[in-house]
Amino acid sequence: MLEVKQVTKSFGDIVALKDVSFKVDDGEFVFITGQSGAGKTTLLRLILRDLVPNEGEILFDGVDISKLPKKKVPKLRQNIGVIFQDFKVLNDQTVRENVEIALAVVGLPRQEWEARVDHVLQLVGLSERADLFPSQLSGGELQRVSMARALVVNPKIILADEPTGNLDWETADKIMDLFEKINKEGKTILMATHHKLIIDKMKKRVIELKAGTVLRSDKETKSDEANVKSDSHEAKKQKTNN
Repeated sequence: MLEVKQVTKSFGDIVALKDVSFKVDDGEFVFITGQSGAGKTTLLRLILRDLVPNEGEILFDGVDISKLPKKKVPKLRQNIGVIFQDFKVLNDQTVRENVEIALAVVGLPRQEWEARVDHVLQLVGLSERADLFPSQLSGGELQRVSMARALVVNPKIILADEPTGNLDWETADKIMDLFEKINKEGKTILMATHHKLIIDKMKKRVIELKAGTVLRSDKETKSDEANVKSDSHEAKKQKTNN
């Protein structure tokens, strides 16, 4: 689904990402982690085509999105749901209206809105809060609104940038349970976070960035460990035979 190939991104003399490469398969749940300034948000912005790399390729369903003409970027973004740390809800709109905005942006016929919105509000547990305004919601509920808005367009991948950063642990834990539920329904999720407790609990693949480079990727590590075990087994087998 997604392949980042030797991507480098600079802002003047500051190198935010350098020679970054990895793949994300359809249906995966992947954490992008690292300290502040490691390049996590820059990476998500590149995948969203909010930025373009100085070098390298970003392939989404086999298409290098860094070379897409601007007129095709809105079509690309119909396949990407985005969830932010600070929710980015409109305070003068109800929960339902905030979710409907995403459908208006992608141009879905209005007659299809009600069923779509009802489905995602039920999924995130906000059906009974649909007519409330953001000021009447808790932080966890606001993040659920953001999740519903990302899901309602039925994206192929969800990008989440520190989605639990403004939440207490108990609320964050519940939000992560919801992300797990969404992933099990088949959605690919790429989440930037430095929340070690969440990463440890979820036990998903982790890509760690340090100073803009890939320090480790669990998929590769697991593969290496499997090779070591295989080699060890083969060595023992040969020793026995001898």
